[in-house]
Amino acid sequence: MARFDALNRLWEGVRASSHDFRSTTNVFPPLDREKIAVDLELRTQGAARGRQNEPPALSQSLDEVEQSIVTRVEEEKLTAYQVLEDQFQTYDERLRNLDFDDQFSLIRQANTTSLSDFKAEVKTGANELHGLRKGLKIAEDELAHFKEQHKLRRAARLSSGAWYFLKIALVVLLLLVETIFNGNFLAVGSQRGLLGGVLEAFTFAFLNITFALLFGLLWVRFITHRNILLKLFGLIGIGAYFAFAVIINLALAHYRELAEGSGLAEAGREVVTRLASDPFVLTQLNSWTLFGVGLLFSIIAFLDGLFWTDPYVGFASVQKRLNAARDDYAGEVEERVELLRDVREEHNAKVQDIIRDLSQRRREAAAIIEHRARLGKLFQEHQNHLERTANELLTVYREANRKTRTAPEPAHFSESFVLERATVSPPSMDESHAERLSRKIEQAQEELSGQIANIGQAFEEAMAQYHQLDDIAPEARNGATQTS
Repeated sequence: MARFDALNRLWEGVRASSHDFRSTTNVFPPLDREKIAVDLELRTQGAARGRQNEPPALSQSLDEVEQSIVTRVEEEKLTAYQVLEDQFQTYDERLRNLDFDDQFSLIRQANTTSLSDFKAEVKTGANELHGLRKGLKIAEDELAHFKEQHKLRRAARLSSGAWYFLKIALVVLLLLVETIFNGNFLAVGSQRGLLGGVLEAFTFAFLNITFALLFGLLWVRFITHRNILLKLFGLIGIGAYFAFAVIINLALAHYRELAEGSGLAEAGREVVTRLASDPFVLTQLNSWTLFGVGLLFSIIAFLDGLFWTDPYVGFASVQKRLNAARDDYAGEVEERVELLRDVREEHNAKVQDIIRDLSQRRREAAAIIEHRARLGKLFQEHQNHLERTANELLTVYREANRKTRTAPEPAHFSESFVLERATVSPPSMDESHAERLSRKIEQAQEELSGQIANIGQAFEEAMAQYHQLDDIAPEARNGATQTS
């Protein structure tokens, strides 16, 4: 289910609605009296019928010319009334499109569900954080137990990523430098020239540097352990390392001397013999130089491995697990807080849009009601205009008729025409209804503003709830769990 589903439906309706309208005061254009008089030939027919003393003096009804005037005015009244009804229908549709009842229903629903949705998001985050905090507590207890068991009072020494890069770079540099240095010496006696000497030098350098690094990293570090047997194991590793470093570099020095005068296979067998009988008998200064440089590089690689990480075996691993658990927890807290902040801002922005839309709809409703009332008055005035126009046209005809008559005029010539008024339909929303609607809108806006405050309070409560996890499972310091 989408977050703030009811609020989103309400907000989408706000974005999609458009109720702009334009009114005009020229809905009912006035009749042109002179043009009608000319079109109907009122003066000509009045004079002609007057010479014939038509209509007769005893006539009690309008004659055909007068009837044509009345018919013309009645037709205009009907046309104007149809325009009025069409306009009223348009206004009523616009009022219905404002759909206040549905808006109020969605607002009530949004107010009910939005806070629940937000709290559900908070609960989901709390569940995620609880699991991570539990894992962090386990890592803290593991570190505290490790430090207590091994009587450690210090923090683990961890190397940063940049420091690891430097250590790796040092190993690679040692390997390259020793390869180049040894290659120059071995190339003299190698039957394959410089390339053969470099390949042989790389083999010796790889064994010399790599094994020295592994001795320091995996074996000798046990010398710092609290366990006597493991400490003894580490001491043995020191002796084993120095024996290996001396042997491999002596072998390289003897190999250089022997390779000058014999093949590779013979030199290899002779090196083994010399190491067994006279390992420290070297006849050339270059051989001793080769031995010393190789041993120096080996010691550097050995120390690099020894201090690659915390010297106490296992301490750095436990600390790294704690740091990883702490980073995961802190990252999740930050992510959850940011998520809730985004949810809150999204909710509040939509609510503000809805509040502004309600104000806009209220103004539109008032404008529609005002224009509808104005249109009704314009129609009433237009009917008055039509009645006046009809009497003016009748007067034009009758005056022309009187001037040529020899017999008395009919009695109705002195009577005014009374237009039967069309009744204006009552509005679908009157002013009292508009006032009640205005109060409902204000109440809905207050409820929405209160909803913003409720979400804000829920956000603060969520922050307090997340921070309570640290009180429930406090961090361990100096090997002991801190209690609140």
